[in-house]
Amino acid sequence: MKYIAIFLLFLFEAAFLAPPAQAAEAPPPARSAGYRIGPRDLLDIRVDETPDLNVSRRVGEDGKLSLPVVGPVDVSGLTESEAAQKIKEVLEAKLLQRASVAVQVTEFRSRPISVIGAVRSPGNLSFSGRWGLLEAITAAGGLAEGHGNVVYVLRRADNGLSDQVAILVDDLLVRADPKVNLPIMAGDLINVPGTVEVTVYCLGEVHQPGAVLFKSSDHLTLLAVIARAGGLTDRAANKILIKRNGPAGQTDLTANYKRILAGTDPDLQLQPGDVIVIKESFF
Repeated sequence: MKYIAIFLLFLFEAAFLAPPAQAAEAPPPARSAGYRIGPRDLLDIRVDETPDLNVSRRVGEDGKLSLPVVGPVDVSGLTESEAAQKIKEVLEAKLLQRASVAVQVTEFRSRPISVIGAVRSPGNLSFSGRWGLLEAITAAGGLAEGHGNVVYVLRRADNGLSDQVAILVDDLLVRADPKVNLPIMAGDLINVPGTVEVTVYCLGEVHQPGAVLFKSSDHLTLLAVIARAGGLTDRAANKILIKRNGPAGQTDLTANYKRILAGTDPDLQLQPGDVIVIKESFF
């Protein structure tokens, strides 16, 4: 029994006193493998066989990269792997019998991202290729006063097609949802629309008839407008008329106030310029 106790004590110490295993290193951020190198891009070049050739160089306006010993190499329009292969061929032709070359774009200057709208410093930004949406907005000075509830990311592909993603500001900044912090790529356009005032008109049996102002980011519904107008009077009819002007002319919509209030009918979504008419009940 004595030896069994000693053996169990040894297992306890091994399990609880041993140093914890190191956590696995997080994978590097995603990059655009198909990015085409252009003027003013900054490249990091690594040559395994000759550390003296490990340099960072900016691509000239002519699309050429000036390397030690071998001179200029035209890399314009090439991907990282294509540029590495071309530099490898030049080195093996002029300097080395065998070369292992790696190229990485560290600053995307030829295709900057653009941040427009309600940010403090809108404009073009060159970046390292490792930004998320939050970092891009921060680099543009952060959101300005009067920003809306949605941020749009427009991405253009080399084939001319484009795609747009809408991100809720609260998901990005308040809830800090990592899924909406999209990786930003060269050439992306980030648009932060600002809010503007929109007007609807509430006439008839409300306590404060007239124009009702909302922000474009507000939830513009029939109940919200009636609440802003002070609510219905005791003489108001349940049937409400909404007049809406459109490209084809004026359209009249009707809604039942009591049914909406009870949840039987959905609250009616309104549009800027709508006129809500609430008549007097004769019953």
